[in-house]
Amino acid sequence: MGASSRSTCPQCGREAVLGPDNPARPFCSARCKVLDLERWLTGAYRVPGPPVDTSTLEGEGPRRDDDTDEPKGDEET
Repeated sequence: MGASSRSTCPQCGREAVLGPDNPARPFCSARCKVLDLERWLTGAYRVPGPPVDTSTLEGEGPRRDDDTDEPKGDEET
């Protein structure tokens, strides 16, 4: 079988197994993996960079699913 190395969990700092025995790697547990994902999704982690000038962005906002250029099948043309 493959050898497993050990490292520190980036979420809690406990020891984490980095081999195939740990499906949550590089985290120590599924809980730490989910906590890290939550931080990304809530914006707690951010990639540094210059501020975005939203006035130069195209469009008028986020696109909705029903916001298409094609006519729907039930509309008359």
